[in-house]
Formats: sequence, structure tokens, C-alpha cells
Amino acid sequence: MSLSPPESQLAALSLQAISHDSPANNGEWASILAAQGLDHSYELIKVLVFKPKTAKSATVVPIVLIALNDTVAPAGLIAKLVGAKDPRLASADLVAEFFDGLAPCALGPLSINQINATKIKVVLDKALVDSDTKLAFHPSSVDQTVFMSGSEITAYLESIGCDAPVCDFAALATSSASASSKDSTAKKDTKKDSASAKKDGKIDGAALVGITADKELDFPGWYSQIVTKGEMLDYYDVSGCYIMRPASYFVWEQIQDYFNFRIKAMGVQNAYFPMFVSNRVLEKEKDHIEGFAPEVAWVTRAGNSELDEPIAIRPTSETVMYPYYAKWIRSHRDLPLKLNQWNSVVRWEFKHPQPFLRTREFLWQEGHTAHLNFEDANEEVLEILDHYAGIYKDLLAVPVVKGVKTEKEKFAGGLFTTTVEGFIPTTGRGIQGATSHCLGQNFSKMFNISVENPEGADKEKLFAWQNSWGLSTRVIGVCVMVHSDNKGLVLPPRVAQLQSVIVPCGLTVKTTAEDRDAIMANAKSVEKALKAVGIRASADTRDNYSPGWKFANWELRGVPLRLELGPADLKKNQVMAVRRDTGEKIPMPIADLAIAVPALLETIHDDMYNRAKALFDSHIVKVDTWKEFITALNGKNVVLAPWCGEMACEEHIKEKSARKDDGEEEEEEDEKAPSMGAKSLCVPFEQPELLEGTRCVCSGKLATKYTLFGRSY
Repeated sequence: MSLSPPESQLAALSLQAISHDSPANNGEWASILAAQGLDHSYELIKVLVFKPKTAKSATVVPIVLIALNDTVAPAGLIAKLVGAKDPRLASADLVAEFFDGLAPCALGPLSINQINATKIKVVLDKALVDSDTKLAFHPSSVDQTVFMSGSEITAYLESIGCDAPVCDFAALATSSASASSKDSTAKKDTKKDSASAKKDGKIDGAALVGITADKELDFPGWYSQIVTKGEMLDYYDVSGCYIMRPASYFVWEQIQDYFNFRIKAMGVQNAYFPMFVSNRVLEKEKDHIEGFAPEVAWVTRAGNSELDEPIAIRPTSETVMYPYYAKWIRSHRDLPLKLNQWNSVVRWEFKHPQPFLRTREFLWQEGHTAHLNFEDANEEVLEILDHYAGIYKDLLAVPVVKGVKTEKEKFAGGLFTTTVEGFIPTTGRGIQGATSHCLGQNFSKMFNISVENPEGADKEKLFAWQNSWGLSTRVIGVCVMVHSDNKGLVLPPRVAQLQSVIVPCGLTVKTTAEDRDAIMANAKSVEKALKAVGIRASADTRDNYSPGWKFANWELRGVPLRLELGPADLKKNQVMAVRRDTGEKIPMPIADLAIAVPALLETIHDDMYNRAKALFDSHIVKVDTWKEFITALNGKNVVLAPWCGEMACEEHIKEKSARKDDGEEEEEEDEKAPSMGAKSLCVPFEQPELLEGTRCVCSGKLATKYTLFGRSY
């Protein structure tokens, strides 16, 4: 068992720990503890990390709350206790930074050690300190659970020199409720207490194995648990980098297959270029690389020797590839040249990395093509954009809006940028899904990608018209955020690594061996029949887990369809199909499964898309005035507004919409973090009718187009 504090510091503690493949539910824990001769009475505790509001130039000092799971601990009270300001739940990456790469769900009191104790502030719940019952928590991994008493936790913190003030949250809550009752009815008090109890986003009664953060109340905590407990990724020991586990990499493989088939039909070939870029080449196109400059990672040393010239790790590949396009393209007959590569890039984000959405290294595809004329280049840009929209709709069941970026938001150095824009309903934020750029002739002139004019040698040489287009593993994060719920992942069937799981159930101590064997044999038979028609299926015949535990486990991992098979079902020659997306139960004859299951999976995909599309459409609000703009924006919507098209106005909209109308102090803004102000998402291809004389929603000048604005990732 691996613990963060030295073993010598734990020698005096009566530490009891259990390792397990997966955490059990409350009832199963009692049996496990009793079987090992341990007292089976225990309470769960929570360890929450808060980030106080901090000036950009100041060092962040996280606040760590250690409390009983049921304790209501208002953030404002915690802030007063340690002299902090406006604490919010910390991101998973901030937690990983201070606690050796740990995910929030794996954090426990033993995660605090002599090193990080000096960099944080700790608050203890008095009810925990006074508790005589064993307290259960994860030491450093969700695959282990430790049991300690409140006094032992306090003694451990004292032994490492951690000064932790103790707060009697229960008494303060009682006092607050008493004062409140003078001005409210008992019914109102009950509602208030209930609402207060949910401020931390905790789901009442959630087992350790499940999702314990509520999607609506604690979206960052929920998302972190979804991707880790759902086994999509794991945190790595380099902050901002993540391990893509098989379940998420399978999604990426499905996207690769879908996209490769379509681009190869267009004449695109896959290739691979080195990841290293010389400083000389990188500096050749300064305007293009300027936007990436703060994020470029440099190699300056090899072994013990300093390199003569620093070498960059590619943030994108224009400067890597285009010198060779100039070398290979000699004649107009060499055009078009269409290459794509599946690779990783590195952009060294220093603030707010988020799994899948913005990471220091990520996977993507980047296509780079050269054409003889604008018409051919323009046609390809739009065809690629259709394929990107198809990935979202046909594979991920996610709706997007197609459009063109404004001059401010377009690709640096390009002629114009087209985009597909998604939407995360829970946060009300837009998210860029993929982009297809027409680069014009800017890069071809810079790198001398030119050919003789086919009209004759006496004509001026022609510079190639170029495109670039890319889609990254961010698509996985978008899919997870849109569809998943408080039970875990909800994956569209076409990208789910496992589409259907068969779970034997209804077996008791009274079940005969003959009946048990028949159930298991039929479960395997159903698996075989489904695999024969191309369904990714598996029979879960493990005998060391209960059916209820299996149900929760497969729901957590997002398997689209569960087939339950018990003695009663076998007598009827049927299974009970349970949809992950809706929970609907459908009896199905075993003889019909080879046809019925594929058809139901298609229905599930279509239903998931239609629900998401209806939700997105309901959050696109068309407005005409600035007051309507702000009201819609603050209602967690994206806004379709008439706009004059001027960059100064666009910047003013972002600045002006960042101001709050509720009297609260405005939060500091990180340009790379989810924007507090509304920025332009795109000018949609599908435009409402722009009536003559329509004015810009902000500047009051004549509007040129309706533009989609929103807070965004």
C-alpha cells in the first residue's frame, strides 16, 4: 500500500486499510469489514479543495476542508476562518499540482504531508475531530480505503506540523437556523436547510464507487469524476498532461476510421513529419506563430550538453511542413498536394488545463493542402467542415452550428476560418468543435510554394492557394459533457468500446447449480450471437460481484445497453434490455436479439442526438437589444445578435458583457480560461433575415450579419 506520508509518521496510528478492485457500496463494506474482523460501523468523510480569489501576481494558497460527509460547510464561513476571499471549488489540475498528481476523488487527509502542508491552509470539522467512529476515506487511490478515527487524523496532522483550525459547523448551522426561524415559517426553514445542504454539490447517498458531485451544482468536480471513475483518462505526474485510457482512445480510433475514409476519398494522403522545429524555421512566419509563442515548449539540452540552437516542440505544423511543400511542388501538375497527419502537439498551457478540453499535449489530425486556385481550395474547406459536423452528429450524437469566424477570431495568417461550434448546456458555454481554414496565399508567398503559370512561361508564376484543417481529442470532452449524468458516462453506441453488457441476475442461495449453469451458458450464448452481427458485447459472469454492483459499474462506464438475464427471463426465452440514456426497460425475445439490439442501438443514437439538438436550439436566443443580450447571456444561453462586424465593437462586447449586473465584484479574467465575457463564436451559415435598417446590438451602427456570441471554453 502506497501512502504519501513516511511510514515512520504512521507507526503510532492504528491504521486499517483495505485494497479492492473497485469500492463496494455501503452494505457490501459492512460484510467486507466484518469478514476481516474489523468494526463495521464507520462514517464517510470528504476532503474538498477550494481556490480563494487571488491577484494574478500572488501565489495561490488552496484551502483544504476535512469534514464528515454530511457536514454542511459554507464557503463563506471557511473563508472567514482562514482570512481568504471568495473561495471556489478548485479545478482538478490545481489539486494535482499541490498533491502529487492526485485526482480530487482520491484525496484524503493522508495526502497532506510535510512538504505541501506549508503551501496550503487546512480547516477541520469539529464533528469529525470528536467522532469515535472509524472514518473512511481514500489514501491516494480510489482502489484503496483507509479507516481512522478523528483523533488519529488530528494527531497525524499535528505530527507533520499542519496547523488546522477546528470549526463547529453543526453548531453554527443550528444557530443560523434558529435566527432564521424568527422571520420564516417552518416550511420555509426546511427548504432553506435543504438548499444549503446541497451547496457543495454533493449527491446525497452516493457510494464511494459512484459519482459524488452533482452535475448541476459542481460541474468541475462532476466532470473530473466522470472522466476518471468512468475510466476515460487518468492524471499524469506532469501537470496538464493526461493518460488516455482504452475507453477514450477507442472513441478516437472510431473518429480516425470515419474521417480517414472520407478524406482519402477526396485524395488526401496520410503522412508524418517530425515533432521538432528549429528556431530559425519557427521565426520565419512571426505573425502566424505570435499567438502560440507563450505556449511553445523548447528543448535546450541533450544529456549534459546544451544545444547550440534551442529546438521547439511543434505547437502546430505549418512551419514544419511548408518548406518541404516548396521543395516538392515544382509544377502545376504537382497540384493539388493533400497531406494529413495524425499526431500530437504541445502547447504549454500554464493556467486552467482541463482534461480533453485544453491540455499541454493533445492528439489531433492536421490536414495541409495546396491548390492551384481559390475555387478548389474554397470547395475543400467547406467539404472538410461538413465531415467535422458529421463526426459530431453521426458518431458523437452532438449538434453543432456551422459558420465562419470573425476577423478577430480567425486563424492567424489565414484568409478565413470556418468552424463548427458546440454548446455545453449545464454551463451555458459555447465550445469550438473543429476548424477548417482557407489560408489564401500568405504562407505560399512566405515559403515560396509556387509553380509556373500553366498559361505560358511568359506569365507570372503562381503561388499556391493553401488550406489547413484540424480536429482534436477535445471532441471526447464535448461528448462527455453533453450526454453524461450523475450516474456516470453516457456514451453514444457508435463510439462506445462496449455497446452491450449481459448481466446474469436473480440468482440466490436457493438457485440450483443446474439453473445457475443454464443462466451463465445463455449469457455467453447471447454474447456470441451479438458479436456475430458486429455488436461489441460482453457477458459479465463474475461471481464475486452482485448484480446491483454490476449495474452501477456499467452505468458508470456508459455502456449504452444492459441485457439482464434471470431465471424468470430464461423461462420466457427473453432478456430485459435497459437503456443507459433513459433507463427504459424493454423485454426482448432471445431469438430476436441479433436484429433487435442493433436496431435499438441506432434508436438510442438518434434519440441522444435529438435531445441534445432540442436543448441546444432552446439555448440559442435571438435578440435585438443590449438588455436582451445580457439577460439571455446570464440565462446560460448563446446569443444570436445583429452585429456591425467591426473588431473594436467585438472587443467592447466581450469587455462590457463581463461586467455583472448583480452588484458582485467582477472576477479577474484569464484569457485562456473559460471567458467571463461573451466573445463571437461564429457568423452562422444559416442566417435569419436581416431587415433593412437593423442596428448592431452594441454599437448602434448598421448591422451586417447575425452573429453568435457566448461565453465559451
